[in-house]
Amino acid sequence: MSRSYESQTEWTAMAQPKILLTRIDDRFIYGQDVELWNEAMGSNLVLIVNDEIAADSRKWAPMRVAAPEGVWTRFFSVQRTIDIIHTATPRQLILIMVASPADALALVKGGVPITKISIGHMQAGKGKRPITPAVAVSDADVAALKELQALGVELEIRYLPSSNPDPIGNLFK
Repeated sequence: MSRSYESQTEWTAMAQPKILLTRIDDRFIYGQDVELWNEAMGSNLVLIVNDEIAADSRKWAPMRVAAPEGVWTRFFSVQRTIDIIHTATPRQLILIMVASPADALALVKGGVPITKISIGHMQAGKGKRPITPAVAVSDADVAALKELQALGVELEIRYLPSSNPDPIGNLFK
């Protein structure tokens, strides 16, 4: 027996999206990193969540080329992701990529069911202190990460799926 359009829409809207991992990496899709993470996680959709990139389609092409073959790549703002993530189909196995802890926190506060975040690369800059060779944080980053932990999100610092995680306590020193 087939479902009506309305009941299919209601069913899809209530389904939990299959978010395999959320990754903070300000390079988004970079070299072999996303290929290795995609292979390790088994995702078939890489969702780049960033307001600036979502608004500028000229930035999409290089990332689409770098994405693994056969993997869909989408570019959404934080708000669009919050608005539509629950319409993901059960066959969509999602790897979310964000540039900052603030974007990850906004997603979680907006109802995106993120349970684990892997921190891979956060570029050094003014007002940031290095935590590892690839991760530098500001006070605002630390506050967002602490709030994510308080909301029950598991955090790790890990460059590649095959590498050991760095101690998460280093973030909060």
